[in-house]
Amino acid sequence: MIAYVRGPLAYVSDTHAVVDVCGLGLQVQAAPTTLARLPAAGNEVQLFTYLQLSENGQALHGFLTKEEVRLFMLLIGVSGIGPKVATAVLGTFAPEQVILTVMAQDAAALSKAPGVGKKTAERIILELRDKVKSEDAWAGIDPSGAAGMAALNTAAGGAKQDAMEALLALGYGRAETMQAVLEIADDSHTAEAIIKLALKKLSRLN
Repeated sequence: MIAYVRGPLAYVSDTHAVVDVCGLGLQVQAAPTTLARLPAAGNEVQLFTYLQLSENGQALHGFLTKEEVRLFMLLIGVSGIGPKVATAVLGTFAPEQVILTVMAQDAAALSKAPGVGKKTAERIILELRDKVKSEDAWAGIDPSGAAGMAALNTAAGGAKQDAMEALLALGYGRAETMQAVLEIADDSHTAEAIIKLALKKLSRLN
């Protein structure tokens, strides 16, 4: 397994980057959003990688963080999900957004990724919802949802849960609602205060 590649960036195309590793140009497949964040050619880069082996050959997939690789591996472990769809998901959402969306079971939000229909989104959620609840799945990621999800399931999270249910009733998406509530609320807020603050935040996002 090739954990990462590091060296001067030779060039970038629409689908991949070529990194000069000791005089050897390694072609690394990556999402457009990842490629857009790379420096100019000639600068040193480090990409964490996953080596895909198949009957059609091999491909090296690159990511900017170890957490993206971890989630990529979780995604391709879902039945019917290949590297193309997994890359599209990670090219659309940050790692913490993927985790939060799965934990919120928000198939509509996940369906915004190219190539991910409703049924595919529901399958991803079904197969990953228990895995992303484990600490190992999001180690190194700081989604407000990781610790916040636990709070929502305790008595201290009652006001947050009530606020979420009210916002969902107003038509806001589950993932965006959960993220807004967890980011702005603490245990001293009443449900009414959380709703007011969350509405201000959500109105700026929509």
